Amino acid sequence: MGMEAGLITYRGAVYPWHCDHMGHMNVMYYVGKFDQATWCFFARLGLSPSHLRKAGRGMAAVEQRISYRAELHAGDVVTVRTKLVECRDKSIRFVHEMMNDETGELAAVTELTGVHMDTEARRAVAFSDDIRVVIESFGNGGDRK
Repeated sequence: MGMEAGLITYRGAVYPWHCDHMGHMNVMYYVGKFDQATWCFFARLGLSPSHLRKAGRGMAAVEQRISYRAELHAGDVVTVRTKLVECRDKSIRFVHEMMNDETGELAAVTELTGVHMDTEARRAVAFSDDIRVVIESFGNGGDRK
């Protein structure tokens, strides 16, 4: 079920301190790796930190669902691939898949919805036309290189 065509948004390793008392990567580190992938994905969409600061904009997660599929252990190397699922006027929905690079196993999947915010007014606002063009160029799955 891998997303071979998805955009690579994170690569990293599982360190011993990422693991809980049962020897598996703890859920907080799955979320952390997915969060890093999210910010890399946003930057590719034109929602870079400098753009967000300059425009007075931000992104806020409003929903996240995670499915854990295979355990990860210290020393495992992982890749997260991301696909755009839906773009609306003020929000985007996307999926990250975390793969164990050595085994090819799908370790976890998360689907997130993020809302584009005006950081001063603290409310959702539409994406600008230039950002919308970049987002829409990811079309069916974000496999743009």
